[in-house]
Amino acid sequence: MDRLRQRADFLAVANGARVNSPAFVLQSLDRRSLGHQSLGRDDSGPIRIGFTVTKKNGNAPERNRIRRRLRELVKRLDPVSMQPHHDYVLVGRRDALSRDFTAMLDDLRIAFAKPARHTHRGRGPRTDGPRTDRPRIDGSGPGHAPATSRKPD
Repeated sequence: MDRLRQRADFLAVANGARVNSPAFVLQSLDRRSLGHQSLGRDDSGPIRIGFTVTKKNGNAPERNRIRRRLRELVKRLDPVSMQPHHDYVLVGRRDALSRDFTAMLDDLRIAFAKPARHTHRGRGPRTDGPRTDRPRIDGSGPGHAPATSRKPD
């Protein structure tokens, strides 16, 4: 198992599937699904995992402690539970400081076993075509009378 170190790898995984837990968020990405976007990396390589904790989770010693706890979780986890050809990122939350370690280990096992939820990374709701239930900018649409032009007096 290797570590993710480059920012581009972390950003690629951020666009993948995610599973939420009280102490962390597990993001995952199947490298085989990237196809030509793999930036020249070997997609058949080992499982890679990265750890990150944002500044809103505390000062540097607290963030380092969260990161150390997450690394220890992964060390104690059976690697068979991780899918081959995947990259994973564990995003630490503040709750990782106070949560019981065995509960966090159970959460991580559940997160790896749970089917991942893919997130939509765009603005607004996902649509397959133009919406017909909302009035258009010109005022036309369901429930609205067409705009009439008035001549100035």
